Amino acid sequence: MSLKKATIIIILILLVDQISKFYIKTHFALNDKVEIFSWFQIVFVENEGMAWGTKLSDFISFISDRTAKVCLTIFRILAVIGITFWLKNAISSKSSRTLIFAIALIFAGALGNIIDSVCYGIIFDSSAGQVAIFLPEQGYDTFFHGKVVDMLHFPLWSGVLPNWIPVYGGTYFTFFEPVFNIADMAISTGIGILIFFNKRAFQTS
Repeated sequence: MSLKKATIIIILILLVDQISKFYIKTHFALNDKVEIFSWFQIVFVENEGMAWGTKLSDFISFISDRTAKVCLTIFRILAVIGITFWLKNAISSKSSRTLIFAIALIFAGALGNIIDSVCYGIIFDSSAGQVAIFLPEQGYDTFFHGKVVDMLHFPLWSGVLPNWIPVYGGTYFTFFEPVFNIADMAISTGIGILIFFNKRAFQTS
């Protein structure tokens, strides 16, 4: 796969990701929900941390949430720089299309969430109890303290788990509970390709 094709994939994913987030921010208040089907809902939530709302400060107790947020954003930027070199090397060494496609997905997804983390705090005001304004006089936070916008929810099954299941037996459970976005889907798909199509990805074309 050429650099041109990989770039087109990245741009398309970024556009869909950012347009969907912009629409949610400017049409939904925080926690607003629209049920498309019983198993698919649009739910506006904001994620300050990593996957599923996990924060760096949950693991490193001596740093504040705000410091942890900046550290996480810087780590994401460094990761994207590393992925950029990985993608460039994969293309120049004529690696398989599968590998280049997977890296492009991961790159686009990571960059999409970085845009939220770096910029959204200053280009939007708060969504709590109201629909956010784009480019307000004052944003809801500062540079590098933006929250990632999530909106896709697929509660495919909900119910009480059988008592024979260890630890969680007898408790109410929803699969799939986390709310995510297009960028998360791109990252997960890219990683999934590398795991399940490992031999095809890492063979030389």
